[in-house]
Amino acid sequence: MYQDYDRIIMGIDPGTNVMGYGVLGIKGKKPVMIVMGVIKLGKIEGHYLRLRRIYERVSGLVAEYLPDEMALEAPFFGKNVQSMLKLGRAQGVAMAAALSRDVPIAEYAPLSIKQAITGNGGASKEQVANMLKRLLDIPEEKMPALLDATDALAVALTHFYETGKPKLPKGPKSWEQFIAQNPDKIVKR
Repeated sequence: MYQDYDRIIMGIDPGTNVMGYGVLGIKGKKPVMIVMGVIKLGKIEGHYLRLRRIYERVSGLVAEYLPDEMALEAPFFGKNVQSMLKLGRAQGVAMAAALSRDVPIAEYAPLSIKQAITGNGGASKEQVANMLKRLLDIPEEKMPALLDATDALAVALTHFYETGKPKLPKGPKSWEQFIAQNPDKIVKR
């Protein structure tokens, strides 16, 4: 079913209460939303049981959609160290689920995701969701109530944009190095 795509990218917005996921199919240079949703963890008692659930659900999503790559939102550095630690664990468990299936991983900072999608690193979650709706032609009825899902899809789209950029060759570090590497291009007068 998903073999019609050249590439499949899964995006994850880590969380310990709600974790968002989004899957993009790439056909040529066109990204298409396959699915987006959330994993609700709030009713699960205990942090370690939540981590197990994250691992199980992300493993299931990887098995179902067979992504070629996974992109995750990097943890936001806030003031609450305990919250950051829990978020980092959730992200690590999601990574482990992908790595157990040999899916390569990339991370993107929240600011760079917002910048890639809206052109504004300070954009709100609502602005990101609205821009995704336009960029990917998502019908209103498929837009989720929880913005963790659109955040995850934004991570996947950011990865698509970043990996589609042409790689520029590295130039010489100095004029001396340029001259040494290109003696035939030096004009002597």
